[in-house]
Amino acid sequence: MDVRLTSEQRQLRDAAAKLADDLGPGSVAELDDAKRLARLEKAVSTAGWRTLRSDGASGVEVALVAEEFGRGLVDVPFLGPILADDLRGPVDGSATIGLGGRAIDIAVPGGAAARPADGAGRQRVVLLDDRRLLAAEVGERLPGADLTRHTAEITGATEELGELSPEQLSQWQALAVTTTTADLLGAARGVQDLAVEYARMREQYGHPIGSYQAVAHLLAESRALIEGSISVLRHAAWAVDELPPAEALRAARIAKIYTARAARTVCETSIQVHGGIGNTWECLAHVFLRRVLTSTELFAVRLEEIDHGLS
Repeated sequence: MDVRLTSEQRQLRDAAAKLADDLGPGSVAELDDAKRLARLEKAVSTAGWRTLRSDGASGVEVALVAEEFGRGLVDVPFLGPILADDLRGPVDGSATIGLGGRAIDIAVPGGAAARPADGAGRQRVVLLDDRRLLAAEVGERLPGADLTRHTAEITGATEELGELSPEQLSQWQALAVTTTTADLLGAARGVQDLAVEYARMREQYGHPIGSYQAVAHLLAESRALIEGSISVLRHAAWAVDELPPAEALRAARIAKIYTARAARTVCETSIQVHGGIGNTWECLAHVFLRRVLTSTELFAVRLEEIDHGLS
């Protein structure tokens, strides 16, 4: 495994980072900015971010984009569409999943009772029930904890599209778990940046609070957790296309467990560094925490599913 990114991968990462920085919400108030959301939706749609897999992108490249979108709290659908795109395979017309000429917008785990994240504003969803692919209509937006990705109800009867082989299912699950892990890492990086910026700006007794060891050590510990998450995620993203599906899924699960715990700790540390303001609605730290908690439960992984001595 070569952990170095190619020049094309660096350009892809930088483009995703710029989009997140330019059009992602810079404050809690901007989450309700309809004009910003419309511009962000148009930029994501026209640039083809949701069709990376059918355009030949690797698991590493999808993870790079998901990470930057998580860091910038990009609040238009990405995860669901990219997983539906992976099920379509390369674009050749005949491989598109759809019913009645209408393409599937998002893909989510679970049976007909699932509440698809990234569902608001979509039309059709494909669900996995064991290895069966089921299509359904997407209905009204539902309330949820995540302020950046909105769930929606599933309406009407489901229709069967087909069935995945065990290998296809494992590879798709590996991509799904890896992509949510990348989102967790990105959110951890974003909330860490928020805390570092605040520690540099906020002064007590005439000095920035970041100059005090109690705060500096908390931020350093968070950085160490982020670095560890980068390592396990890079391996899992590489494994999606380079290892047998069962091994790739195991790598993704290990990365998800480590990164989910690390990201939650980093979010809680950021809130602590912010002090009293960290518990207010106006501070973005809780938006990152909400996203982390939601991504942890998307394609959730239990310790029992891996045999790696983790506790």
